[in-house]
Amino acid sequence: MISVGIDVGGTFTDFVSYDRETGQLTAWKNLSTPADPTEGILTGLESGAAAERGLSGIRLGTTVATNALLEGKGAVVGYITTAGFRDIPFIGRGNRRHHYDLAWVKPKPFLKRRHAYEIAERIGADGQVMQALDEDSVRALARQMRAEGEVEAVAVMFMHSYIEPAHERRVREILAEELPEIPVSISYDVLPKWKEHFRSSTTLCDAFVKPVVRKQLGSLRARLDGAGVTAPIVVMRSNGGEMTLDAAAGAPIQMAVSGPTGGVIAGKRIAGLVGIGNVVTLDMGGTSTDVSTIVGGEERFTTDFEIEWGRPVQIPMIDIRTIGAGGGSLARVDAGGMLTVGPQSAGARPGPACYGRGGTEPTVTDANVVLGRIAADNFLGGAMALDTEAARAAVARVADQIGLGLEQTALSIIRIANNTMVGALHTALTEQGLDPRDFTLMPFGGAGPLHVCELMEEAAIPRGLVPNFPGQFSAFGFILADARVDRHRTVQLSSRIFDQSRAEKVIAELEAECRSELAAQGHSEGVVIRRSLEMRYAGQNYELEVPLASPSFGPDEQTALWEAYHLQHLARFGFRLGDALEIVTFIVTGIAATAEVDLPRIAKAEASAEPLRSRPVWFDAAWVETPVYDRAALRAGHVLSGPALVEEEASVTVVSPGHDLNVDDWGNLHIVTLPSSGEVA
Repeated sequence: MISVGIDVGGTFTDFVSYDRETGQLTAWKNLSTPADPTEGILTGLESGAAAERGLSGIRLGTTVATNALLEGKGAVVGYITTAGFRDIPFIGRGNRRHHYDLAWVKPKPFLKRRHAYEIAERIGADGQVMQALDEDSVRALARQMRAEGEVEAVAVMFMHSYIEPAHERRVREILAEELPEIPVSISYDVLPKWKEHFRSSTTLCDAFVKPVVRKQLGSLRARLDGAGVTAPIVVMRSNGGEMTLDAAAGAPIQMAVSGPTGGVIAGKRIAGLVGIGNVVTLDMGGTSTDVSTIVGGEERFTTDFEIEWGRPVQIPMIDIRTIGAGGGSLARVDAGGMLTVGPQSAGARPGPACYGRGGTEPTVTDANVVLGRIAADNFLGGAMALDTEAARAAVARVADQIGLGLEQTALSIIRIANNTMVGALHTALTEQGLDPRDFTLMPFGGAGPLHVCELMEEAAIPRGLVPNFPGQFSAFGFILADARVDRHRTVQLSSRIFDQSRAEKVIAELEAECRSELAAQGHSEGVVIRRSLEMRYAGQNYELEVPLASPSFGPDEQTALWEAYHLQHLARFGFRLGDALEIVTFIVTGIAATAEVDLPRIAKAEASAEPLRSRPVWFDAAWVETPVYDRAALRAGHVLSGPALVEEEASVTVVSPGHDLNVDDWGNLHIVTLPSSGEVA
C-alpha cells in the first residue's frame, strides 16, 4: 500500500508517495488552486504515482489556517471575558515594535470592540470561585448575538481560567444550547497558560479561523470520498505531529504553521542519516522562505510565535522563521527609485511572467530564467514550458527604470532576495548565539537549490547539502513524521512551599491527555513520554525549560530538579543565585513512532559524471558556458566542480565557481566552498 504526503503551497501543491512493499519513493507537483485548494489536491492524486493503486493513508500540510490569519480573512468573532477586562485584546502589551517610528500603527486584534462582551464571574489566582458565573447573563448574551446576526464564532477567556476552567466550560455548554451553529473556542482548551494577553490573542485566532477550516476540511473529506479516495487522512500540526480532520476542525490554531514543519522533519532525518549534527534548513518556495535550525540532531521548538507583531499565538510549534521571499517574489522600483524584491508575490495565478499565465511583473524566478539558471524547456521535467521572452521583457522594464543592463538587473533581483534570506539565516543563527561556521545549509523548496552557493558565501556557512526531492521536501517530511502531542499547563509552585501531590497530579493528567489524543489517532502502543518544566528564579519574568527525569516529585527528585535549574541558568547566563525557584508551566509531550521509511541507496560511480549538455549561464559579470548534469544520472562518489548545473524535475542546483559538489550514497548533493573562494576556517 502507498502512503502520500501532500504540501499545499501558495504556488505549487507537492506530492511524495512511498510504497511500503517495494520501498519506492516518487515525487511530483502541480500548480496550486488558491480559490479551491482541494481541486489541486485531487488533480495531483489523479495524475500521480498513487493513482492506480490503493492508498493506505494521506498526510496533509495545508495553509488554510495560515492564509486566513495572514490575510485577515476569517470569521466575525464574539469575545466573552470577565467583567472589567474586555479591553485586554486591544491594550496588548505596553511596548512597541519600532520605538522611534512615529508612523508605525499597532496591529488590531481579530475583533471589533462592539463584539467584546463582559460577564459577571471571577476565579481567583488560587483557583477558588470569588464570584459565581451569572448564567442568565450568558443566555441573554447568546440571544443578543443571535438577534444581531453578526457573530460567526465565539472566543471565551476568563481570568485565571488556566487554573480552574469550570466557568469557561459552562459558558460553552450554554452557547451550545442557545447557538448550536456557532463554534466556540475556550482559552483552557486552546492555551491553559497564564498571561491574559497571550491567552486571549491565541484564543481569538483559533476562533477567527475555525469556521474557515471547518468548511474546507469538511468539504475535503466529502470530495475525496466522491473521487473514490477513501484512505484515512490526517493534517500536520505546527509541532510536527498530526491531527485527525475532526481534531483539526476543533482546534485549527494548531495548524498555524502546518506546511513548513515537514521540511524540518525531513531535514532532521537526512542530517542523522549522513552524520551531520548541526543544520540550518532553508525552504524557499514560490511565495515565502522558511528557516529553521537542527542543533545536535534535534529540531527546536517554541511557543513564541506571532502572526504579526502584536498578534501572538503561543502554541507549541517547531521554531520556524518565515519571510516574504520566494521564487514568485515581485521586483519593483519604489517611489524613491530603489529596486525592491518582495514580500508581495505573483502566487500561482498569474505567477511569474515566464509562466505565461498573464503575469507581467518580474519575479525572482524570471531573473533566474534570464540568467540561464532555469531551462525554459525543462521546467517540471518538461511538463510546463516557460516563456523566456516574457521573462526578459518583464526584467527589461525594471532595467530601464534603474538604468542597468538586462543581466545586471536580473542579478540584482537575485542578490536582493538573497540578502533578505541571509537576514533570516542570521536571525536563526547568530541572534540565537549559534556560529554559522558550525552549520550545514540545507536548501530545499523548488527555488532553494538555485541560491545555495551564494547564500553559503554571504552567510559564512561553509557547507551545503541539497537533499533528494528538494521541490517536494516538506511533503516528503510528512511521510517521515512521528505522531506527536504537546500539552502545556500553567500551575505555579515554589521551591519554598512545594505541593508534591498537586505537581504529580498535573503531570499525570497531562500524560493521560497525550495518550488519549494519540490513541484517537490510532497510536496506542509504543508511546514515549517526555516531561519538562518552565522555571525561573523568584521575581524573574522569563523562564528556562528544564527536562524532568521522572513523574515523581519526592524529596530526592526535588533536590535534583532545583540543582538542574541552577546549572542550566549558570550555563545560559554565567551565574546562579540562591533565591527561591518558581515552577510556572508543566509540559508533557507524547511521541509515537510511525512506520520507518527505508531510504534507498544509489549505485556507486564507475566513471566520471558526464554532462547532458551545456548552456550559457550568467555568473557575476559574464556569460559562462556551463555543463548541465541530470541528477537522476549521478552516482555515489561523483564529484563536480563549479560552474555547473544539476537539473531535476522540480528544481535546479546551481554550483557557482569556487565550489565543489559530491554525491553521497543516498544521492544527496554535498557542496563545499573552496578556500580560495573565501571559506571561513
